Amino acid sequence: MKFMKLGTRPDTFYTEEATRTVTSDVPSDLIIHINNISYLLHKLQYPLLPRCGLLQRLCSDTGDSSTITVELHDIPGGEDAFELCAKFCYGITINLSAHNFVPAFCAAKFLRMTESVEKGNFVQKLEVFFLSCILEGWKDSIVTLQTTSKLPEWSENLGIIRRCIDSVVDKILTPPAKVTWSYTYTRPGYTRKHHQSVPKDWWTEDISDLDIELFRYIVTTIKSTNMLPSQLVGEALHVYACRWLPDTTKIQLPESSTAHTEELLEKNRRVLETVVSLIPTERGSVSIGFLLRLLSIANYLGVSSATKAELIRRSSLQLEEATVNDLLLPSHTASNQHSYDIDLVRAVLESFLMLWRRQSPAPAEDNPFVRSIRKVGKLIDSYLQVVAKDDNMPVLKVASLAEALPEIARPQHDDLYKAINSYLKEHPDLSKAEKKRLCRILDCQKLSPEVCAHVVKNERLPLRTVVQVLFFEQERGSKATSHKLPPRELFPRGQQTSVTGDDLTKLNLGPDERVEGMRRTKVPDSNEREHRKTMKAEGKLHLESERSAVIREIGEVESEKGREIREERLSGSKFDPKKIIQRRNSTDHGHNKGRDR
Repeated sequence: MKFMKLGTRPDTFYTEEATRTVTSDVPSDLIIHINNISYLLHKLQYPLLPRCGLLQRLCSDTGDSSTITVELHDIPGGEDAFELCAKFCYGITINLSAHNFVPAFCAAKFLRMTESVEKGNFVQKLEVFFLSCILEGWKDSIVTLQTTSKLPEWSENLGIIRRCIDSVVDKILTPPAKVTWSYTYTRPGYTRKHHQSVPKDWWTEDISDLDIELFRYIVTTIKSTNMLPSQLVGEALHVYACRWLPDTTKIQLPESSTAHTEELLEKNRRVLETVVSLIPTERGSVSIGFLLRLLSIANYLGVSSATKAELIRRSSLQLEEATVNDLLLPSHTASNQHSYDIDLVRAVLESFLMLWRRQSPAPAEDNPFVRSIRKVGKLIDSYLQVVAKDDNMPVLKVASLAEALPEIARPQHDDLYKAINSYLKEHPDLSKAEKKRLCRILDCQKLSPEVCAHVVKNERLPLRTVVQVLFFEQERGSKATSHKLPPRELFPRGQQTSVTGDDLTKLNLGPDERVEGMRRTKVPDSNEREHRKTMKAEGKLHLESERSAVIREIGEVESEKGREIREERLSGSKFDPKKIIQRRNSTDHGHNKGRDR
């Protein structure tokens, strides 16, 4: 930080009540009122009037009065800035820096302390200091810009803001190798070493101290040059947002409306909307994690729907790059007691799916669009496994998010089963209808054998789901056996068994006769026999009809029956759906006989 020292006399200003007076043998003949302070000064004994064109004009209108009173309540910078100008006129030592340059320069301009009034005047000395020191230094320009917030109109009209911004941008665009080490850089894990190269984002932390409008001016100017990569601009936006926007992970819902004033909320909204508008259009200029955090903050602050929609759109473009931690956005809605904002995640997912369906061609395993949707599907299932442990997460929200993914997004349902099982474990009081609503999302044919084994033992699942898994296991085993059998044509013809007329006679029995508990049917014709042989070889004979019948019979069985099925399965005996129906029928028959008695 650079300084300029003017004057040689010691400070002789002193205060008595609300009056500032200069120690002098000459009585004061000029009274200047600024706000609540009165200055007792001298017209001609010291070069105050000769150097201030405004005071010369005001005093000339008062005639030959011995004591003149002047009101200067509208002087920029107030009494502090005026006192700097007065001390310069009295030759008292003053120190100028970037911290007090703006009010001193504006006040000197207001008092018309220019070269046309007297040579070597205050304005000319301040301009030299501005050009040779402030604009040449990095920190000086930043600090000067910060001080312009108290006098924005004067600073804009006098060109201070524009010239400081140009100086800052020029230094930002300078190659890092030519940058001197005079800036702030406090990133975690970074330690400055001797002769270490300057990081490319060396400037981001310093400009994050500026007001949002000044920050916008700088970033807009940088973007217009097209000289820096979009990722570097995105990093500057990230640093600024972390500096000024609230951290939603640490925010507690206010107990009353006075906890957060509307003024602060409005300021945060303006910051967020400006940051979003400055995000470069190039994909990847900011991370998906940063976009999702901005979306969470936007939802908390209640920003405009346009800003929120833009964040959802930008987040959906990079959704496949996200991690589960990125999606764990906190919920701040007073009506919802659950911890995670699952609605925001679903909004981003729906936006992603809308774009995916618009761009995706015919499905193919090696298609990048298929790989993309499956990556997102795995991400959502992993996210569901986390939010399922939230005690207050509604079952409908979990189910709707799980159902939002298309079928192609899940080649397997193992991760989805883990999420459902976690939810059932954490919510033991679910009704039967809610359990069915959640479990109907599962496709039992897409479960691995290891998961199927867990399903059979899982007493938290509805019985219907367990029965479906058992059927698909049986079907899988039948297919595996049929693939191991050699084709019929490979057996020697001498070993093939022929069907005799007696055999046909034995088969041709009445429709109501039974032999060893089996219903006899009429002999099928040759086409039916061939069809049955084919179906039997493939292990599919009557499988669909048996599955439908058993599900209808067992769909409403109480949980006690479900445990019997699991125990029979775990005991190692072969699963026979007909035995389950016979046991159900015998039980019902016993109940009916008891009622008859």
